[in-house]
Amino acid sequence: MKALSIPFNKTDLSGLKAGEEVLLTGTIYTARDQAHKRLCELLQAGKKLPVDLAGQVIYYCGPTATPEGKVIGACGPTTSSRMDEFTPQLLDLGLAAIIGKGRRSKTVREAIKKNGAIYLAAPAGCGALLAKKVIKNSLVAFKDLGPEAIYKLEVKDFPLIVVIDAHGNSLYIDL
Repeated sequence: MKALSIPFNKTDLSGLKAGEEVLLTGTIYTARDQAHKRLCELLQAGKKLPVDLAGQVIYYCGPTATPEGKVIGACGPTTSSRMDEFTPQLLDLGLAAIIGKGRRSKTVREAIKKNGAIYLAAPAGCGALLAKKVIKNSLVAFKDLGPEAIYKLEVKDFPLIVVIDAHGNSLYIDL
């Protein structure tokens, strides 16, 4: 398994291959459907985003309530295709990586390749285990969205698989 630290550089990303397992350490931001919609609405209105996405990582996750004494509740991935309509626009802003589960549209795969980004899969059904890899958690934006708000997570050795690499190679068979 390859250790990978954020912030990324283009060499880090271009050297990864679809199917490679990585342990991610650094800052990631959670964002699901409604947060993506708001980010794109802000862009369309010419307003500043609450997070500079250049070189960043978005994790498609809506953490559960944080139990007493814990950093975060379960934080497993959500289905990535629900963000497909928003993803190319965010990748064009320099977003370096996205984490989720499941297939991506052809448009998203092309945007990943065009921008030299990567798509990583988190193990589904392992939200409690993944929560143990989060060492810090703080609210960033859209508090009213509850678990779908944007949170900044500091992770250490967060286990992931490269599903689509920066060259557009994918683990999924195109149908």
